Amino acid sequence: MSEISLRRADPARIDADAVVIGVMRAADGAAALAPGAENIDAALDGRLAETLAQLGATGKAGEHHRIATFGATGAPVILAVGLGDAPRTRRANLDPEQIRRAAGVALRALAGANHVALTLPTSGSQGIRPIAEGALLGAYAYHRYRNASKADHRDPVAAISIVVDDARSAEARKALARAQIVADAVCAVRDLVNTPPSDLHPKEFADFAAKLAEENNLDIEILDERQLKRSGFGGVIGVGQGSVNPPRLVRLEYRHPRAKKTIALIGKGITFDSGGLSLKPTASMDWMKSDMGGAAAVVLATIAIAQLKLRVNVTAWAPLAENMPSGAAQRPSDVLTIYGGKTVEVLNTDAEGRLVLADALVRASEEQPDLLIDAATLTGAQLVALGARTSGVMGNDDRLRSSVVDAAKRAGEQMWPMPLPPELRKSLDSQVADIANIGDSFGGMLVAGTFLQDFVGKQDNGQPIPWAHLDIAGPAFNQGDPYGYTPKGGTGAAVATFVQLAEDLASG
Repeated sequence: MSEISLRRADPARIDADAVVIGVMRAADGAAALAPGAENIDAALDGRLAETLAQLGATGKAGEHHRIATFGATGAPVILAVGLGDAPRTRRANLDPEQIRRAAGVALRALAGANHVALTLPTSGSQGIRPIAEGALLGAYAYHRYRNASKADHRDPVAAISIVVDDARSAEARKALARAQIVADAVCAVRDLVNTPPSDLHPKEFADFAAKLAEENNLDIEILDERQLKRSGFGGVIGVGQGSVNPPRLVRLEYRHPRAKKTIALIGKGITFDSGGLSLKPTASMDWMKSDMGGAAAVVLATIAIAQLKLRVNVTAWAPLAENMPSGAAQRPSDVLTIYGGKTVEVLNTDAEGRLVLADALVRASEEQPDLLIDAATLTGAQLVALGARTSGVMGNDDRLRSSVVDAAKRAGEQMWPMPLPPELRKSLDSQVADIANIGDSFGGMLVAGTFLQDFVGKQDNGQPIPWAHLDIAGPAFNQGDPYGYTPKGGTGAAVATFVQLAEDLASG
């Protein structure tokens, strides 16, 4: 991870390999210098905007241009990065996500540099957060398995400085520390998702979670295949029985002595999904190492929440299995008994994530949390409905669903509220069991959410526990080109949203 610090300095005199400035797109379509670029412009005799125009700069988001300073500034290179549309009024601020993505673009473009300084628009101490998050998330690379080709790939920027007016204020340092903790968690999820499935089976994932728990002094419980079978976790056992690598269930807990709310986070943890006997086509299987992205997100979000010492209790549940075809694998038409006793007819073994989540939802409900939220790379239908960058949010509580979407926006993640139409439940009726694991072929994301809703427990007053379901199938793994602060491959989806939600609960 890159080192990051705050620095009060003249951007035109700072000693760095490059200084990053912002460029906005004005209402007339021309490029306009963003606040923070004034001293650089003065050092270049007021010709910065003219030079950028000659280079074709428009200020459009994702755009960047290098300018050699030939000794006019302390840094030999200025990188002008597009921020997108300028605010409509002078008093308005840029959207934090514009800043976050621009910082990410800059750090990706400057990979290989030793030291980069950023002088981007800030609005007080909280303005530091999107700059720091974008820079740290943009300065990411996964080179663990590169040997002969390592020299062909540049390492991330080693040191990052954010130029601010008051680098020593407690609020500024707090904002930077928060950004570092969240970025570390997101990047750890990226590493897990990018790890080849040959090196990340349920046991290795559980061992990694145990190491994190020990380092952060958190309670953890790990059930192996014998304990799972003995306790009746039929979903996790059924999905994992076709693999030589047995399943696990991880329960990680953070408690704050003054917490008033408890949130249970559940993440789908299929360390590789072949589809089982309902085998996936090759093109749909080659990125299924990402099918544990939800489990990684809830575990690392809990670690981040603990490191931030937020006044909320969090329990993370990670049901882990490898879905493989073999003579021991579950078959279409098999009936599984989920933890708690409800039976499921398995009509498609590739609809396996909802089976392991069902076990965890019932078990987590027993502890009566105030909120129950799961994240899962659950359906291809999510990509059809919302595309590769927007997660779907469903649930049994409209207020919670709206809170998740709002928290995601503030955290810089794209999520959209989706319904759970009650008429879809009939399509899940089984001829032989309590419920089937697939139903109507239309609205598959909503059908999957409807299935999960059946396993959400009730509060002491008899009402369902407030529950939200995040389908992050597309956003968890970027198969396209890098953009903003998002790399190709694992993205760390949902971590920032979970941390923001926990902050909201802690301050509520």
